[in-house]
Amino acid sequence: MSKIIRIGTRESELALWQAKTVQKALENLGHQTELVPIKSLGDIQLDKPLYDMGITGIFTKTLDITLLSGEIDIAVHSMKDVPTKMAHGIVEAAVLKRENPIDLLLHKGLNFLKSDQKESEKVVIATGSLRRKAQWLAKYPSHKVVNLRGNVNTRMRKLQENDWQGAIFAAAGLERIGLRPQNAVELTWMIPAPAQGAMLVVTKENDDFSQKALASLNHENSAICTHIEREFLKTLEGGCTAPIGALAQIENETVHFKGGLFDLDGTEEFIEETSFPIFNYKKMGEITANSILSRGGNELMLKIKQQLAK
Repeated sequence: MSKIIRIGTRESELALWQAKTVQKALENLGHQTELVPIKSLGDIQLDKPLYDMGITGIFTKTLDITLLSGEIDIAVHSMKDVPTKMAHGIVEAAVLKRENPIDLLLHKGLNFLKSDQKESEKVVIATGSLRRKAQWLAKYPSHKVVNLRGNVNTRMRKLQENDWQGAIFAAAGLERIGLRPQNAVELTWMIPAPAQGAMLVVTKENDDFSQKALASLNHENSAICTHIEREFLKTLEGGCTAPIGALAQIENETVHFKGGLFDLDGTEEFIEETSFPIFNYKKMGEITANSILSRGGNELMLKIKQQLAK
């Protein structure tokens, strides 16, 4: 175990927390490690919505290049940021045990949820996610949703600085770095992003040493659930450019799955719920997504792509 495993990570507080978690786990197994922080394009261009930037894997591309060039040995990601089609030469090596996958509403008081129609039109909610925006508008069509970008700390600061009623965050991100407010509301009705709450470690496909080291960190049930969700996403051809949610959960050897495809303004939605034995998981994401596509999801995906291309 004399080789030092160089761990690539983004520079945000959350990304560094994730990388240090992997670092500690590897060192507990007797490996030597080194953290290599790298600024990604997604961190630099904070003025543009993710879906406008025209790049697959906006938060992972820089790390992919650094990994393939040999400057780092492994990279740690929030799994929901990772494209379903991995860069050539890079493989998934470990999915860590998943944490809370739910979305949270951070707010300045909840009276706005009880407001009448006229007052409701003045409500502003912030999020950089098409998925969150679509589902919020489906439930609260008179509200306005504005774009919110940046790392967790930046987004929380922007919420306080602006005249918004609330903003939506991933619970896991806030909980990992101890920033979840006590009054935050869990949006249990909102279908989370595929693989939300999970951390993924990747390495080069020809790096047997790193693959072997990371195999011990893989959490099988988390890997199964995220595989189903990402297969669902891949079949719908969503990536970061369509409002798609998916959540698989395992209970007593049974997988309970819920996935959804939403119009950009929340006026149209296709939701599929199903349960199946855990041993039958490998194609269920694809099967469920195809069911949505056959019921009108195909036409909706086309409509979304046309709208985003304008």
